[in-house]
Amino acid sequence: MQIKDSVAVITGGASGLGEATARHLLAAGGKVALFDLDAERGEKLAGELGGNAVFCQVDVTEEEQVAAGVGAAMDAFGSISVAVNCAGVGVPFKVLGKDGPMDMAKWIWTIKINLIGTMQVIRLAAEQMAHNQPNADGERGVVINTASIAAFEGQVGQSAYAASKAGVAGMTLPLAREFASLGIRVLTIAPGLFLTPMLLALPEKVQESLGQSVPFPSRLGKPEEYASLAGEIIENPMLNGETLRLDGALRMAPR
Repeated sequence: MQIKDSVAVITGGASGLGEATARHLLAAGGKVALFDLDAERGEKLAGELGGNAVFCQVDVTEEEQVAAGVGAAMDAFGSISVAVNCAGVGVPFKVLGKDGPMDMAKWIWTIKINLIGTMQVIRLAAEQMAHNQPNADGERGVVINTASIAAFEGQVGQSAYAASKAGVAGMTLPLAREFASLGIRVLTIAPGLFLTPMLLALPEKVQESLGQSVPFPSRLGKPEEYASLAGEIIENPMLNGETLRLDGALRMAPR
């Protein structure tokens, strides 16, 4: 599928990996609908990006809001051919802390945003993709999800985050198989340590130390590198049903 003239729904689109992906797709001639909770930042970014970008305030855990966002994207551009799920949270906490067992609501909250929120967008975006006219390869759409290498090497305090991201990775192949007859590909990117708002909030020395733990290149990943891979996924029709690590050969330690 060509990025040019494609329409992408991007969750978490107002910052970090989502913003970088939006900029990359726009630069290649695509159109984007930015889904995010941060209305002030989202509206400002959409205004900066111009007429081929719209902002929709969306909580991905709320079916009605996702449906409204998909509807707004359809109204603005007439179709949806790409969905990129970048919205997520990663607050660490232990199951057994000094005050006893964790509050189960925190665990459920992480799963609800990272895993259930991803599926909310997939199912409603794919519904629209299924109506697209297929290209020469019979392709109608592409879904790109975001997991994490924590899905495979979750650290202490990451039980909820690792479980949610493992769920995203785990549903990639079944969805790709299910959507194959519709001409919709499904892939997942599993980033390592990236310069997202979460890591940017850490002291600079901590960021440098984390970057040095990456075998090569020994630095934190750049959101533009995630965006570049998302672009390659869209345009390479043989990529399907796989979770791609984007981590500089990093393997996470227990702590």
